[in-house]
Amino acid sequence: MAKGKQTPRQKMINLMYLVFIAMMALNIDVEIIRSYYDSTRALNETRHLTEDKNQDIFEVTLEAKAQQVPDTYAQPWEQYKVLKGKIDGLVSSAEDIKVILKKNSEFFDKDPKTGKDMDVSENFSALNNNEATTEYFFKEGDENSPSPKALELKKKMDEVRSYIVATFGNNPQLLKLVDRANRSIVAEYPQGKSPNGKTWFQNKFYHQPLIAAISNLEIIQNDARNVQSDALALMLQEKVDASIKFNQYEAIVSAPTDIQSGKKAEAVIMLGTYSNSNKISISGVSRQENGKGYLPLNTGGIGEKKIGGTITLTDATGKATQYPFTHTYNVIAGPQQVKLEQGLLLSADKMNVMYRGLQNPVSGSILGADNAKLSLSAPGAVVGNTGKGKWNVKPTTGNTVKLTLSGTDATGKSVSQVFEYRIKNVPPPQGQMRGQNVLTMPATSIVNQTVQAAIPDFDFPVSFNVTQFMVRVPGRAAMLVKGNSLEPAAGLLKNVRPGDIVSIIEIKATAQGLEGQEIKRISPIIINVP
Repeated sequence: MAKGKQTPRQKMINLMYLVFIAMMALNIDVEIIRSYYDSTRALNETRHLTEDKNQDIFEVTLEAKAQQVPDTYAQPWEQYKVLKGKIDGLVSSAEDIKVILKKNSEFFDKDPKTGKDMDVSENFSALNNNEATTEYFFKEGDENSPSPKALELKKKMDEVRSYIVATFGNNPQLLKLVDRANRSIVAEYPQGKSPNGKTWFQNKFYHQPLIAAISNLEIIQNDARNVQSDALALMLQEKVDASIKFNQYEAIVSAPTDIQSGKKAEAVIMLGTYSNSNKISISGVSRQENGKGYLPLNTGGIGEKKIGGTITLTDATGKATQYPFTHTYNVIAGPQQVKLEQGLLLSADKMNVMYRGLQNPVSGSILGADNAKLSLSAPGAVVGNTGKGKWNVKPTTGNTVKLTLSGTDATGKSVSQVFEYRIKNVPPPQGQMRGQNVLTMPATSIVNQTVQAAIPDFDFPVSFNVTQFMVRVPGRAAMLVKGNSLEPAAGLLKNVRPGDIVSIIEIKATAQGLEGQEIKRISPIIINVP
């Protein structure tokens, strides 16, 4: 300005100049805040687009893959759900802080009277206000003392970052995700990395106007959603090398080759895709060509055969993933072989016997047919399958039982044959002592014996438990004994003399393995006393 004494006119000019400079500064501040505000709104819109993309596309795809290929994607889906919960909590917390700061700064998105969107110039005072931000993030305005609410925001950011590092830090395919989280989801500078010696909270919120605080919170939200988007994209990557292209196709029909007449059967038709990449190898085959493995099947000898091996796929990290496979097939005689089959069969007619009430084992076969597909029926008997071509038959009533064996021969024709067996009752058991029914022993030893019952030379699992019997010695009345021990008859046996005969008669017993049959009279035991 001019030196010395100024005229009134000069003073007026100077005053007007100062006012003009102030108005120019005010206009510049409004334009800066408008630009800041527009950028913040653009960030907000971008975040919402990212949220929609995550939810409507990536999440749906990852969940579907988890259901379709659980071995590969079930664990990433579960890990993602935990991560999403933590990120949702962080974004929601930042949004709540923005609402509080706007309210405390008297910021209005819309005019309370007209309901129209308010211009930045109308909210200039609120957007330029730094008191609400400083009061919220610092205790009593002390820039060295972050408030509990500020520390709570930092805690949520730390939880997101820590979960990512702990869960995905050892996964080579997710290292980019871990790196981004360590760079963007942080509320403190690494040691010696502060741009001006101040803390992260001081630079972001201390004496910062409302628009700056809102923008910084929006950046936190955007970074969190972008990390979430990165996680989804990386988890959705196929677990194979990008150079492996499954570009070979072939129609596949899976259907039984042998079908029994009258039984339901179904064919499965599908389109298979495979790759001829050298990163796929197949073991258990004789040769591998164009991505397929070939193995001649062993058809020597009738019966069940199995093949198996492993398909190994090497991914981009060099990790080999193995997929084992097995297949079971049956070799049966062909029609020409059946014609050439020769053999002799001899049957003892009188020996075609089944015992009533017992599980009588039988075996059956049809020449050239699969024994596993045979069936056996027997009216008046209970039939239970015990293996391929093997059954247990338990006759109940009548004197004969007819067994019908049915199946399909090598030509596919249904065949059956009836076999008749006589039904006999189980032979009566024999009283025994030391495995004999007639024996010689001193009188003093008799009292130490036990009475048993058994069916000699009987090949079925039938056993007896003696419950009572009578002891008879010369010149004395017979004595009833409960149980199977002769010890209770010790007083009676004192009268036995050399040359006497001791008889064990009226033996009673219970049986195991004779359902529904009455035990016939058990023969006595004769003991000669020397």
